[in-house]
Amino acid sequence: MYFKKIESYISKLGYSVSYQNEKQGIFLIESEADGIKNLIIGVAPPVLIVEQFIFELKSDDKEIYKALLKKNRDIIHGAFVLDEEGKRVIFRYTMQIENLDMNEFEGALNSLGLLLSEYYEQIIEFSKK
Repeated sequence: MYFKKIESYISKLGYSVSYQNEKQGIFLIESEADGIKNLIIGVAPPVLIVEQFIFELKSDDKEIYKALLKKNRDIIHGAFVLDEEGKRVIFRYTMQIENLDMNEFEGALNSLGLLLSEYYEQIIEFSKK
């Protein structure tokens, strides 16, 4: 039920689906115009998880960590997080799925696109360190 709902939102918003698996509750979507590539959407009731790999950390630079935490304060939806190994920086947003509407879903994806467009120069610099 929720998988089909999210599938219809993705379709209505014009995102390309490069992979989907209903049994696992996973979509992989893209929007070249928004700079979104291989965005993972996980349908895991009672939540919907949106994750976008941003870059891999080459060192434990505390200035990068501080800058990312400061930027989290400006992000309307979602946040920068680290993977389990602490090497990959990921944008993650988790929403309750039961009453999720298309506007809220679109807002989360727009937030990521806006973040990437506004913060891309710093992300590129961080990925080099």
